[in-house]
Amino acid sequence: MTDTFQAGQTALIVRIPEAEPVVGEWRDRLDHSARAGVPAHISVLYPFLDESRVTPSTLAALAALLHPLHAFDVRFERTGRFPGVLYLTPEPGDPLKHLTLAVAERWPEAPPYGGRYPGVVPHLTVAQRAQEATLDAVETDLRGRLPFTARVRSVDLVAFDGTAWREHTSFALREPQDEPEPEK
Repeated sequence: MTDTFQAGQTALIVRIPEAEPVVGEWRDRLDHSARAGVPAHISVLYPFLDESRVTPSTLAALAALLHPLHAFDVRFERTGRFPGVLYLTPEPGDPLKHLTLAVAERWPEAPPYGGRYPGVVPHLTVAQRAQEATLDAVETDLRGRLPFTARVRSVDLVAFDGTAWREHTSFALREPQDEPEPEK
C-alpha cells in the first residue's frame, strides 16, 4: 500500500493477527499503513475498486468468488526485501497468489498495485522507506521471533475514509467442518 491514500480507495486483505506480537511495534514505527489503521496483513488486491463502485452486486460477486475457497495455514520463517521494504514471506505463497490472480481476473480494471509491478509476491510488510541500517536491525530482531503460523480464514474488504482504513465487508473462507458429509 502506498503512503498517499485517497478517500474512497479500497483494498482486499488477509489479516494476520498472529503477526501482531511479532511485527506490531516495528509496523507502528516504520509502516505508514499501520498508522492509517491497517492491521498486519497480506494484500490480496490493492487498490481494488473505488468505494463508490462497491455495490451489492460487487459484494455478491466477491462472495461467490471467495466463499468456495478453503481456509489454509501459512508459516512465516523468513524475511524478504524489496528496495526500501522489509517483509515477512508466507509459505506456502501460492494460495495467496491464486487469491490475487482470481480477483484480478474477475476485475481486470483493478490490477495488483495498479499494474506497477510485473508479478505477484505475497508478503507481509513490516517496514518501508527506511534506511538499510534500520532494515538490517529490524531483520535481525525478527529472526529471533520467527517462525510462527497463521490461519487464513477470510479476505477482508477495507476502505479508506480520508482518515483511516476501516473494515467494509469480510468474506469467510470454508473450513473443513463446513463441508457437507459425503453420502454413504
